[in-house]
Amino acid sequence: MNKLQLRRYAKLLAKTGLNVKKGQWVIVSAQLDQPEFVEMVVEELYRAGAGEVTVEWSHQPLQKLHYKYVKTQILSRLQKWEVEKLELRKKELPAMLYLESEDPDGLAGIDQGKMSEVRAERMKVIKPYRDDMENKYQWCIAAVPGKKWAKKVFPGLTVNQAVEKLWDAILAASRADGPDPVREWARHNDEIGARCDYLNRLGLVALEYKSSNGTDFRVGLIPQAQFMGGGEESLSGRYYNPNIPSEEIFISPKAGDAEGIVYATKPLSYQGELIEDFSVRFSGGKVVEVKAKKNQELLEKMVKMDEGACMLGECALIAYDSPINNAGILFYNTLFDENASCHLALGHGFTNCIRGYEDLTKQQLTEMGVNDSIIHVDFMIGAKDLTIVGITKTGDRVEIFRDGNWAF
Repeated sequence: MNKLQLRRYAKLLAKTGLNVKKGQWVIVSAQLDQPEFVEMVVEELYRAGAGEVTVEWSHQPLQKLHYKYVKTQILSRLQKWEVEKLELRKKELPAMLYLESEDPDGLAGIDQGKMSEVRAERMKVIKPYRDDMENKYQWCIAAVPGKKWAKKVFPGLTVNQAVEKLWDAILAASRADGPDPVREWARHNDEIGARCDYLNRLGLVALEYKSSNGTDFRVGLIPQAQFMGGGEESLSGRYYNPNIPSEEIFISPKAGDAEGIVYATKPLSYQGELIEDFSVRFSGGKVVEVKAKKNQELLEKMVKMDEGACMLGECALIAYDSPINNAGILFYNTLFDENASCHLALGHGFTNCIRGYEDLTKQQLTEMGVNDSIIHVDFMIGAKDLTIVGITKTGDRVEIFRDGNWAF
């Protein structure tokens, strides 16, 4: 891979992804797959003004060993140093950069019931800290190739060829394959912002989805909610891009207001395993039935993680003819596949989708209909013939999507 282009990508993550404040502490979370690029990112973060950069490494095979050999009770507890780290992050609000590269099937074969139980117990401690930090700091999720991930996406190539091909695909999807990715993202954010402005002027109270694959679904919207996309602003007034790549325009729907069935159009990688060929049925706003040809039991566990896991936290709109979908690559990674297709998310909703959220309490936001959960899992439902109609507060029907693409 061309080192100059990788340097441009690293600069994009530092300046556009996080938009680091001068002197800010930054934490980079990465696997062991691309240490040279992590070094490059760290240097660009310092050049952008970071005061200190900490790298936290992880390794998926070690995680698998822990779940195989360590007792549930031990895995479920947080050590004193882990709680102290949460306290420090709550106080200092470091910017967070997550570099994904894991094998989509890397945790296949572990006890998923054990993993779900451990996650639920740990989140009892972690979630209050996350809730308190929400919207107060910059964060960005991006990706670099891992060898096993690359071979999953390009099975017919050698490992080195697959990694190189995945680098090309990541940079293209991230709009980081040109001479000035930072400028390209400024233009991209402007385009997304214009679509959001149009949708927000409509005053929509519901969305209706239909597709020939069987999707027939209606979801209610919160009157005070707004469509968002691309870059967003933290409560400290710092503009940043939480996802690179990103093609979506999203909104937090009204928890408990959803009826009908949706069919997934791409596999879902959840807890290190793939869920494939599945459908989700809603009644009374909650998931009442899931079916999957692969890993149905895991899907059933997911929607029962807590009280909010069976309700929606996000509706995201992405054109079928989006650059990522038109690339014809199934990434087996939600960051990319969700930006190739309209999707829904079960679980936690986004409080900053509510106008004036900064002046409202968490309880008030929940009462409005912003869903709360320890999970936020996106699954893709976009199809070539998907139609989406918006219902206004006066009952008018406005065509939002026609044949899988924007109708305006």
